[in-house]
Amino acid sequence: MKYSKNQWQAPGFLILIKKSLAANVLDYDQVEGVLNRALLHHKKNTMKTILQIIIAFLLINAVISTARAQTKLSKREFSLNAFRNPSIGLEYRYQSVSIHAGYYSTAFASGEYTNFIKTGFTYWFLPVGKRENSSSFYSSVSYARGLTRDYENKSAAMGEVGFRWMIWKGLNLRIGVAVLAAKNESLKINPTPGISYSFFFK
Repeated sequence: MKYSKNQWQAPGFLILIKKSLAANVLDYDQVEGVLNRALLHHKKNTMKTILQIIIAFLLINAVISTARAQTKLSKREFSLNAFRNPSIGLEYRYQSVSIHAGYYSTAFASGEYTNFIKTGFTYWFLPVGKRENSSSFYSSVSYARGLTRDYENKSAAMGEVGFRWMIWKGLNLRIGVAVLAAKNESLKINPTPGISYSFFFK
């Protein structure tokens, strides 16, 4: 007689034994064999459950350890922004908020650069990494005044989200995505890479 996988689970195997005895197709040796198989299956399930618990515990422990290893943002930071993001200029951060101002140039079409004067605020969150100065995510809102092309003498609003990666000491790279909106102009979305050097104060 063949038995399905579910029949080895209690109380399934007991029902199987009862039916088999009633039909006179199962003797004592067969009953013992069924019980041994059921016990073996139960042990396998128990070991599987224990293994799942151990794996879950290790994953939780890894997450907690990573969180504890993460450094917080320094209290103050002064940055020299050398390329595009957020602008070519200066930035000052106090705890989780910074203010920036400078010259911003971007290409909405290949080889056609549009220039702005830009200033705004940035919010820094979710610091990560084990370095003394942590990398982190950011979001910002800015005001931009057009200097060239279709945006000359026009006001624009910009929103941006991205990530700053601390490479070495104060040297850092940013990569983000910005949205620019201005009156009588289509909405523009473009990547915003940047490179800066920061000085941190505890």
